[in-house]
Amino acid sequence: MLTDSFPTADLSHKPTPLERLNNLSADYQTNIWVKRDDCTGLAFGGNKSRQLEYYVGHAMSLGADTLLTTGAVQSNHVRMTVAAARKMGLDVEVQLEHRVDRDQIEYKKSGNPFLVKLMGAKVHYYSVGEDENGADQAMVDRAEVLKKAGKKPFVIPLSNVKAPYGALGYVEAAEETLQQLNMMNMTPSRFILPTGSASTHAGFLLGLRALGCNIPVNGICVRRDAVSQQTRVFSKMQSVIELMALDVDIDIKQVICDDRFLAPGYGQLNEATEKAIKKLAEREGLLLDPTYSGKAFAALIDLLESNCPGLDQHIVFLHTGGTPSLFAYPELVDKEGSSN
Repeated sequence: MLTDSFPTADLSHKPTPLERLNNLSADYQTNIWVKRDDCTGLAFGGNKSRQLEYYVGHAMSLGADTLLTTGAVQSNHVRMTVAAARKMGLDVEVQLEHRVDRDQIEYKKSGNPFLVKLMGAKVHYYSVGEDENGADQAMVDRAEVLKKAGKKPFVIPLSNVKAPYGALGYVEAAEETLQQLNMMNMTPSRFILPTGSASTHAGFLLGLRALGCNIPVNGICVRRDAVSQQTRVFSKMQSVIELMALDVDIDIKQVICDDRFLAPGYGQLNEATEKAIKKLAEREGLLLDPTYSGKAFAALIDLLESNCPGLDQHIVFLHTGGTPSLFAYPELVDKEGSSN
């Protein structure tokens, strides 16, 4: 593997399945495939376990005994960081940020925050909604306190300022996916995935290009506009190239970002996302989440309904997980929801 020289923690069930959606493929007269990274196994699964394998592996190589990280109230990354720490016998402290204005008690108490508390993490809170650097700094400050108490903390950052070890997990995932496709003698017309922190998008795109694969990767924006996200993905990809000492030249134009399904914002539902979540649940028994995979599949449905790929086409959707957060959105089945 391209990433074999980096230390890792064994956190994920791999390889994850590459599964055809037979009912939807019949509906749209084409071939829709799902790379099931919701099945990575760690605490309900999801893409973050691949990323955490490299962060936690690096942390443990430095002798860390405590993990710290930050994320939104319904953060999949926070939930899986706690699970990774527990699996590897480490202490863990996390910070929940007020990023999404939702009054439902389910959003504040169920799904991911419930699991974080169930796994016994020490939880801190950060009241500023969109302050990525500030949220990271709060964890760095907490790490300094722990150091003075004799601990060996390691901060897993959210921002783009540190070496992006997490993206290595998706360089590896790209190689894994290409091996599966080669065994099936199949070449998809494109890959579709959600793009937020950018580790999945940057790592996957880089992995493909490093292996000589030029299939387009459509990143569907879940937190920022397309221009800002393209810059972020490209910057992170350059950092990964430097980290891996790769001789790869990728033009920023290859970083495709689509923000048409972002509004009204991060962690907030829209009509197309609701449609996508319900369609996958009803037609395939496959569960998407409202923040990431739901918005990305909404873009895939739009592609299918507007461009009609055809019977000879294959499209691969990367399912990044996030299932626990479904319980934070009662309005998906009850439009009145439940208020605090």
